[in-house]
Amino acid sequence: MSFSKHFVLAAGGTGGHMIPAYALAKELVLRGHRVALITDERGEKIPGMVDDGQVHVLPAGRITKDPRGWLRGARAILKGRSMALQLYRTFEPSAVVGFGGYPAFPALLAANRLDIPTIIHEQNAVLGRVNRLAARSVNAIATSYPDILRLKPKHEKKVHLVGNPVREEVIALREEPYPPLTEDGIFRVLVTGGSQGATILSEVVPDAMAMLPVHLRRRLQVTQQCREADIEKVREKYAEHDIPAELATYLPDLPQRLGWAHLVISRAGASTIAELTTAGRPAILVPLPIATDDHQSYNVKEMVAAGGARAIAQPQFTAKELAKQMQKMALGPGALENAARFARKCGRPDAVNDLADLVESIGTSPLTKPLKVKEDTKALAPGGREALAQDSAA
Repeated sequence: MSFSKHFVLAAGGTGGHMIPAYALAKELVLRGHRVALITDERGEKIPGMVDDGQVHVLPAGRITKDPRGWLRGARAILKGRSMALQLYRTFEPSAVVGFGGYPAFPALLAANRLDIPTIIHEQNAVLGRVNRLAARSVNAIATSYPDILRLKPKHEKKVHLVGNPVREEVIALREEPYPPLTEDGIFRVLVTGGSQGATILSEVVPDAMAMLPVHLRRRLQVTQQCREADIEKVREKYAEHDIPAELATYLPDLPQRLGWAHLVISRAGASTIAELTTAGRPAILVPLPIATDDHQSYNVKEMVAAGGARAIAQPQFTAKELAKQMQKMALGPGALENAARFARKCGRPDAVNDLADLVESIGTSPLTKPLKVKEDTKALAPGGREALAQDSAA
């Protein structure tokens, strides 16, 4: 007999955290459950929450390396924890799921205080800071890659490889064939720098396109996402090189454009990699060098090793190098088609279903909650809650 349960999802206010949280929220609601979301001011502005879902904004306190901010950060965390406790006492969640980001930390602390089962989901190939703090006390760790850095061996028994949930429109692309690419046909290239854009792509990509052999350059059709400050300069460059290009600061129909793209040039955020591998699209990836723990450089490894992508570190990302890599992929017989097939093999299209199954298995129904809480408390690592509290003050 199944019960309608309540679940709280806690995520930082970036697309990388919010996209999988929204995907899980939608799936849980489809299964008959109720969902509440905890995030910060940025996350509240990102659309995608289910219509009947609650959204709660909590203070996102940070404990950085600078001691001057420790007191302020600790106060914000404690305030957020207190607000989460109030929510849990009325909403009565069966489980709390953290997706990383600072707003998730007080939400997980509050759940720990009330012995509510907890799960964390890691989108990147490196366990994030908040998820590292929470790993000791959670019941399960859901991952997007088979190999995760910064994960302590003693926590590996909690790990469940589920993948990174993506939008339904992207999953639908998996059933569509790679777009035909003939010797004389249009060569469609999609360039995207993630939710914030990437100036380095605006500076390098147009000049790289101009360096391609004439017979390839004449076939180009480019769609590029640019930052608002860069877009006019990029437009002038493409016009100067006589290359057809559609530019925008935001691409609301990105899944559709991904569907007809023969090659994608992009950053290596977790959501981008998940969409590329789910859809099965070859890519040239430029990891963001200042990403926390350099996680984007590790995000690309599985896809590159499989043959679905090429990665260029930003210091080596020049117009000449990009043009060379594009020619290797575009001019080799069947190279792009093969890369698309290899990229697809890395995809995990069932990620949202697998994650929802995991959440339901750990979440408790109101009628069984007292017994389950007792079992989950025993399952926690010795000193888990105390250790988590110590980590938060470190």
